[in-house]
Amino acid sequence: MRQPTGLGGLGKAALVRAAMFRRPFWERKTLTEMDRDEWEALCDGCGKCCLVKLQDADLPVNTPEVDYTDVACRLLDCEACRCTDYPNRREKVPDCVVLSPDNIAMLKWMPASCAYRRLSEGRGLPDWHPLITGDPESVHRARISVRGRVVPEGEVDDEDLPDHIVDWPR
Repeated sequence: MRQPTGLGGLGKAALVRAAMFRRPFWERKTLTEMDRDEWEALCDGCGKCCLVKLQDADLPVNTPEVDYTDVACRLLDCEACRCTDYPNRREKVPDCVVLSPDNIAMLKWMPASCAYRRLSEGRGLPDWHPLITGDPESVHRARISVRGRVVPEGEVDDEDLPDHIVDWPR
């Protein structure tokens, strides 16, 4: 009897069962082993990293001691919680921090709920994460995102930013 080609001697049903039990990429790979699509898929779309943060000028840049505000970056779509010009964000917002496997462990100010931070600290993804639920709205239903809680940067004067400090993003 001939074996089906391309299936390594396994029937299609056996391959489907094996794929169902395969651990997801974020459990099998380190952050540095992930390809670009996998890396980008880790973002839950909460928008917290896009909030304006205030920091004492005397503290080191990578300190966890920052104050989050309820003021969103001018490029953040406050309803979708996504950047409106993601490919060009660094050109338009020079202090935008581009996350990478090389810098995530140093960015102590990232919210504790952030998938990049969680995985770099050896914690798994939370049960509300869209990769777990299969639903991009789950982050909003769990009230993890900034949706409905922020104002656009253009609506707040710099001198008024201290009046917008909030604790909920942590």
